[in-house]
Amino acid sequence: MVTDNQVKQLRRYLQQGKTLDLAAAKSGMDPKTARKYRDHHKLPSEVKAEHVRTWRTRDDPFARHWPEVESFLELNSGLEAKTLFDHLQRTYPGHFSDGQLRTFQRKVKHWRATQGPGKEVYFPQIHKPGRIGQSDFTCMNQLEVTIAGRPFNHLIYHFVLSYSNWETGTICFSESFESLSEGLQNALWDLGGVPQYHQTDRLSAAVNKPDNPEEFTRMYQGLLSHYGLRGRRINPSKAHENGDVEQRHHRFKRAV
Repeated sequence: MVTDNQVKQLRRYLQQGKTLDLAAAKSGMDPKTARKYRDHHKLPSEVKAEHVRTWRTRDDPFARHWPEVESFLELNSGLEAKTLFDHLQRTYPGHFSDGQLRTFQRKVKHWRATQGPGKEVYFPQIHKPGRIGQSDFTCMNQLEVTIAGRPFNHLIYHFVLSYSNWETGTICFSESFESLSEGLQNALWDLGGVPQYHQTDRLSAAVNKPDNPEEFTRMYQGLLSHYGLRGRRINPSKAHENGDVEQRHHRFKRAV
């Protein structure tokens, strides 16, 4: 396939007085193609744009039942196209073949892009050394850890530095203030220093309810003040704001 750059080179060589055969050879195309672009005053990309098809070559096989599909998507826009396609095949036997799945997936994708709900925008978090330490509790019960053959149900208080991903943890058995206090202090002693901010989710042991004028509980604020820390908490239902420690949960459990 001839590119725009090849045609531009061809024209430069021709302007320099080179023969068509020589200009074509230097541009990497055969003389017949070179002659076409010499006489045609457009680049390949411009020619291609003129021939882009904007019409359907066949009837839409899903047009008749699309309102039904659309009603499902409006109720739950997260439904997978494969699930909806399976529903159509079960409901209307013989109407749709497996080979039409890709066409249906493209149609659902187009609906989501043009009529579906807007996607939440995430801005990249820029971390700086020594600025933020994130912490959270994670339940370890699903890993089915045992001691002497008996289930050991427990949590891990997990502390992570957002810049370096340095991490440490403390075993605990509840998301109480005592567990938070012990875990945070253990982390700071292991670290041998203190970041500027300590960030948590909206843990009741640390964060007051919205109707309270004080952002943090009295005991948690006292703990922060003792170590010269400044507290931060994430917004409601925004777990990604504590993304570093959430991701370390996943990696830690996989390693265990």
